[in-house]
Amino acid sequence: MKFRTLAIALAILLPLAASAQQANRPSTANYTFTTDKEIPVTSVKNQYRSGTCWCFSTLSFLESEVIRQKGITDENLYPDFSEMFIVRYSYRDRGIKYVRLDGKLNMAAGSDFGDVMDVIREEGLAPQQAYSGMNYGTELPVQGELDAVLKAYVEAVVKNPNRTLTPVWPKGLVGILDAYLGPVPEYFSYNGVTYSPKSFRDAMGINPDDYIGFTSYTHHPFYTQFAIEVEDNWRWTPSWNVPLDEYMAIVDNAIENGYTVLWGGDVSEPGFTRDGLAILLDTENKSTAGSDQARWTGSADQARPEPQVYKELDVTQEIRQMMFDNKTSTDDHGMHLYGTAHDQNGTKYYLIKNSWGDTGAYHGTWYMSERFVMAKALNIVVHKDAIPAEIAQKLGIR
Repeated sequence: MKFRTLAIALAILLPLAASAQQANRPSTANYTFTTDKEIPVTSVKNQYRSGTCWCFSTLSFLESEVIRQKGITDENLYPDFSEMFIVRYSYRDRGIKYVRLDGKLNMAAGSDFGDVMDVIREEGLAPQQAYSGMNYGTELPVQGELDAVLKAYVEAVVKNPNRTLTPVWPKGLVGILDAYLGPVPEYFSYNGVTYSPKSFRDAMGINPDDYIGFTSYTHHPFYTQFAIEVEDNWRWTPSWNVPLDEYMAIVDNAIENGYTVLWGGDVSEPGFTRDGLAILLDTENKSTAGSDQARWTGSADQARPEPQVYKELDVTQEIRQMMFDNKTSTDDHGMHLYGTAHDQNGTKYYLIKNSWGDTGAYHGTWYMSERFVMAKALNIVVHKDAIPAEIAQKLGIR
């Protein structure tokens, strides 16, 4: 077993070392894509300078679910859910858990899909028109100060200078959130009807228990659930663990039957570009600071490579596991997978809606190769009815 693992490692690392000498990311210029299947999605949003992709992607996914379930064909009637309504409750819950765990928890902007589902289950939903969460003077989210203030506040509470916590410290946490994001409305009007957040959730037909998470790793038994060991999974949301071929079968079955897919995983790869392309290259990534987009793909004014079509790495279950174990697959970003396409060579791609605004060659959509998804999607979420029947039966889901 150790020899086999070493052989796999060498098979990956040798081409990695050779191609790392290329400082380039691939260009979209030499790719021509043809869409094979496309499921309706709402407009592309911009998380800007906030680490809230987990919320933007999940709400985009749920907006498509409302469109699907209600059969909405008029884009003017598409729902637009408030991301900051969810973010506010997530930050509150995270701060409380951080204190309960004596600071042994990730108190940062990142989170995961299960966080959104838990907030919706407990608190409901709000439309963007009822709660923008932009109470601090910018048009787009700029939350570095908010994140720093929240972290400093709960760290001070954890130090417990009184040796006994007061009962009012959670009110201080809520006060910070009220100041930056605004108090949440108890009731609001939507299309002429008055709702509470919970009645609005129910009117939209969203039941968080209908959505199932999946992953594919060998450090836990297949056909069991486990919480993926990444710091953003602070609620410890479990995912079903299935073999890689079944993992991809779930994605394809969902799209084929009109369901979209939540995608969470690694975008620090050099094959994930700012222009709307994601292919599984084997070169060294170099990222820059700034917006969430620049963090993973670099700045717009960086030199672009000459266009060329790159050969991708083959992906196996063992390689996928190694990438997770050696931290070359990391928990970076959440996006919304909503269709399939192929390039001029017949290579399969997925349509991915991002949350970096109208950017790149495809105005906020990324074309992500099948191999990139196989290797770099740490986890996915689908509606339970999108799961192939034979897989659902193995898991006892239906």
